Amino acid sequence: MVRINLTKKEIINSIYMQIGFSKKISETLLDDIFEIILKNIIKHKKVKISKFGTFTLRRKAQRIGRNPKTKENKIISERNVILFKASKDFKKYINNNG
Repeated sequence: MVRINLTKKEIINSIYMQIGFSKKISETLLDDIFEIILKNIIKHKKVKISKFGTFTLRRKAQRIGRNPKTKENKIISERNVILFKASKDFKKYINNNG
């Protein structure tokens, strides 16, 4: 299976082609959408986008991990992680069109 990454540039180009906004306005629009999502995740710890899914901010505690190559134990620091759970509509679309 070939891995294909969707780039920011491709999304901007798609907005430009489908909506007709200039590429500069399309880029600003996309940046604003990302910023709104990020700020809300930080502020509310959760962002739900209807028919798409939910992003959740979760704190992971410090733990001991192991380097598989050297078998050396190391402490993995405490950190925040983002979880994404697809909505039922998203899953249904993927299963019917994938």
